[in-house]
Amino acid sequence: MIHQIDTTDNIVAFRALAEVTKEDFVTTVTPAVEHLVKQTNEINFLLVLDTDIENFTAGAWLQDALLGLKNLGKWNRAAIVTDTDEIISFTNGFSYIVPGEFRGYKKVDFNKALNWVEGNIN
Repeated sequence: MIHQIDTTDNIVAFRALAEVTKEDFVTTVTPAVEHLVKQTNEINFLLVLDTDIENFTAGAWLQDALLGLKNLGKWNRAAIVTDTDEIISFTNGFSYIVPGEFRGYKKVDFNKALNWVEGNIN
């Protein structure tokens, strides 16, 4: 399941818990991202992983990929907050293959990640 986190108007933020499904993306993530794009013409995105990556269903992965591709030129900043080093490394490398900046953060650095996505720090 994915819950939206209340933040400033220039970003969308989410917390993933337990199993994450296609429906989570269709009902929560995609509408929030599309609304943000309409308002700001860019995507500043934060995802806190409070679940194992293995808990994302195939449908969730597909929806995630489609969301990314549909808005490929709109990504500005995206942060993944997790304590899994492999996910942090993967996220950090993503900036080299797609538009926008992507960073991985440890959970203890949640506030730093949020401030970075909001554009308050470099």
